[in-house]
Amino acid sequence: MRRIEGFVIVSADGMLADGNHQMPASIKNDADQHFFQSSLDAMAAIVHGRNSHEGGPRADRRRRLVLTRRIGAIAPDPDHPNALLWNPNGAALDLALQALGAANGAVAIIGGPEVFTMFLPRYDSFHLSRAEHARIPGGLSPFTEAGTPEEVLAKHGLKPGPRLDLDAAAGVSVTTWMR
Repeated sequence: MRRIEGFVIVSADGMLADGNHQMPASIKNDADQHFFQSSLDAMAAIVHGRNSHEGGPRADRRRRLVLTRRIGAIAPDPDHPNALLWNPNGAALDLALQALGAANGAVAIIGGPEVFTMFLPRYDSFHLSRAEHARIPGGLSPFTEAGTPEEVLAKHGLKPGPRLDLDAAAGVSVTTWMR
C-alpha cells in the first residue's frame, strides 16, 4: 500500500503564506528546510499545486505531479522534465503516478490549500512544522476547511506524535500526525 505524507510549515497563527500566496521569510528556517528536503529525498513522487514548489538544489530532479484544472487528465509539464500536469478529475492518482514512473513508493503532498485538503482522507502522516515567532495577518491557511491545522487534522482521524524542536532558538518545531 502506498504511503501519503503531507508537509507544511505554518506561522504561530496557523498560516502558510501571505494574502498573495507567497511564503514569507518569517517562516523560512534552515533547520526546517533540512528536515523537509531530507524527507523529500526519500519520496517516490511529490504532489503540489501550481503555486507550490519545494525549491532547493535537488528540486528539478524529483518526480512530481502538478495539480491543474487546465488539462483533461495527464499531460507533460513544459517547464519541468520530471513532472506531469495532473487533473484529479480526469485521472486517478495511481494512474498519474504510473504515468510519472513512480508507481511504487511514498508520495509527499506539499500544498497548497486545495491540494492539502484533497488528501485529508488519505494521509498516513502529516508533518506539521511551526514557526512560533512568526505571524501572518490575513494569511492563507493550509486547509480550505475551517479551524486550526491541528483541529483539521484531528477531525480527519490523525493523532499528534511528540513535538520535535528543529531550531529551539527560532521557535521552529515539527509534529508528525499519524493515522
